[in-house]
Amino acid sequence: METTTIPSNGESEVKNEIQGLVASFPSEKNWDGAPLYFYKGVWYPVFAIRGALSFQQHFIAQDTDIILASMPKSGTTWLKALTFSVVNRNIYSPKESPLLTTPPHELVRFFEMDLYSKNQPPDLKQLPSPRIFSSHSHYGTLPQSIRDSGCKIVYICRNPLDQLVSYFHFARKFKRENVKPLSSIDEGFDNVCLGIQSYGPFWDSVLGYWKASLERPDKVLFLKYEELKEDITFNLKKLAEFLGLPFSEKEEKEGVIEEISKLCSFDNLKDLEVNRTGFFESAGAPNSTFFRKAKVGDWCNDLSPSMAECFLKIVEEKLAGSGLCFKVSE
Repeated sequence: METTTIPSNGESEVKNEIQGLVASFPSEKNWDGAPLYFYKGVWYPVFAIRGALSFQQHFIAQDTDIILASMPKSGTTWLKALTFSVVNRNIYSPKESPLLTTPPHELVRFFEMDLYSKNQPPDLKQLPSPRIFSSHSHYGTLPQSIRDSGCKIVYICRNPLDQLVSYFHFARKFKRENVKPLSSIDEGFDNVCLGIQSYGPFWDSVLGYWKASLERPDKVLFLKYEELKEDITFNLKKLAEFLGLPFSEKEEKEGVIEEISKLCSFDNLKDLEVNRTGFFESAGAPNSTFFRKAKVGDWCNDLSPSMAECFLKIVEEKLAGSGLCFKVSE
């Protein structure tokens, strides 16, 4: 599909141009009952399609930028908290971190459903360096300036079964106007097996970043949610080194890594008042929606063995020869 230029001379023109463009895209139903739109190989949820188009066309990367990428419900919130803490550890100690009073999604904002979701592209030039952003877009659809610049990309991947189940529960909590959420995973399972899910296909998302991490290990770091759960200290050190901000021996001896791990842990973030009671405007959902169970292998409570086997087989076939594999149970 050819790139269509979105004019920037006035909000109504931009809005009408995008609405007209989106109307021509193939569409399917998302878990929450609202439409998914297919554009350049990716299924975008209705609330993110405008932002995705604007982001692709207008964002200009800086060499010091850090881009956190993922499929939804793959540890995105955790990665935002960890990265923010690593980057800003000389400014804020864990005891005075903004994470104690501000949700991770407000400290590290999404391109598609937040920063670029308005009619006019945001002015991000004045943000202090390093700027940290978040995206659910596939590697191949990122603006050329991200891929060509010296900025760093960190991708977090979760096994496809837990990602699928977690997103199903997440999406059903949204109350969209004039649409009814799917009643069960069975209802949308055939579509998922075809890759039709929010920011899917799953295999295209993970494979794009996986290949990029192998080809450009200094540019793209590929993390696995399950491995972070197993050994957070090792992976936090790996993240800091990749970002060019390694922990010193003094910091290690003083327990800085453990302090950041504890601050950003699921149990700690989930219990903070701001994440129990606040509301995330951009997603139209309570902050608590972003914290469910954070367990490896929880998919078995929602997927039958035959469904799990079927989906895993499809994913394995799509990833064949890549060397990428997943741990689906503890």
